[in-house]
Amino acid sequence: MSQHQSPLAAEHQADGAFFTDFGGWNLPLRFGSELAEHHTVRQAAGLFDLSHMAQLDITGQSSPEALDYALIGQHSAMPLGRASYSMLLTELGGVIDDLIVYRLAEDHYFIIANAANREVVVKHLAERLAGFGVGLDDLTLERALIAVQGPASLEVMRAAGLSGAEALGYYRAALTEVNGAEGMVARTGYTGENGYEVAVPATKAVPLWRALAKAGQELGLVKCGLACRDTLRLEAGMPLYGHELDLETTPVEAGQGWLIRPGKGEYVGGAALAKAPVRKHLVGLTGQGRRAARAGSMILDNEQVVGQVTSGALSPTLGYPIAMAFVHGPAPDLGKVYQVDIRGNTAPYTAVKLPFYTKEKS
Repeated sequence: MSQHQSPLAAEHQADGAFFTDFGGWNLPLRFGSELAEHHTVRQAAGLFDLSHMAQLDITGQSSPEALDYALIGQHSAMPLGRASYSMLLTELGGVIDDLIVYRLAEDHYFIIANAANREVVVKHLAERLAGFGVGLDDLTLERALIAVQGPASLEVMRAAGLSGAEALGYYRAALTEVNGAEGMVARTGYTGENGYEVAVPATKAVPLWRALAKAGQELGLVKCGLACRDTLRLEAGMPLYGHELDLETTPVEAGQGWLIRPGKGEYVGGAALAKAPVRKHLVGLTGQGRRAARAGSMILDNEQVVGQVTSGALSPTLGYPIAMAFVHGPAPDLGKVYQVDIRGNTAPYTAVKLPFYTKEKS
């Protein structure tokens, strides 16, 4: 049974949403057709309730140095108003969680992490920041997070009165007034589309949700659930914790080696990463027909198991099966054809470069 309800739960129930338990939260899986929701995000705009995501405030004069030590990446070098993808690592270089870091002031950072990992992220961050005299506040249960994603997202934000969104470049964020309270508007997302995420106090969630829904009516916006968010992020080649990321996988193995900043100084997991062997490689795979490989499907090469699918689906946008998978050993050549076991039968899948789908973002 879910422990937590979104402040928008009553809105979703009134809209006839189909719910699911996710990370201890009762969340909308879909409002109608997940396929239609997916296509609408690609063609117009989708409205998402992401209030389950962990929202953490980091404050204190030593916050830049503290986050440099606690996380991968060089957060002390972030300009104000920037967002950065990052990871919290174990001492051995495995991934505890992936997260987005926003720099809102010289000594004020904001972090959005995965719902299922919230408690462990808070625990590890608190331990790592303690020596720097930096404060960490878990705001998750008093906040809401709402996203508008898709090519019409800016028009929706404008129509809802969130005109500050217009000035934001990709992976930029700003504090602004939202319905009479301080909120954060960020040009970030998990769909591969242009889009925005708005963090507000929980008491402001319902009026914001209604305002965005109303503003988007003439622009083709629809309310969306977790199901289409998963196929959208898969097409965009974005990793999901528990699938492409876990405690036994390093950022390099997960295709995120670009996060490592040589010479940035000591950070938790950095020493291990410097000498860790690369045992597997994350690769994109494309199939034919309509039979989609799913997480757990085995990958074969010359009848030998060489890897495993981590995420897979029939791509609604592309019209053919796609998958992300770990292949053990050397990095596979693009164009190499593997056999993937799909419910006892094999199907050919070709190794391709990720992502499967891209949208230019200015």
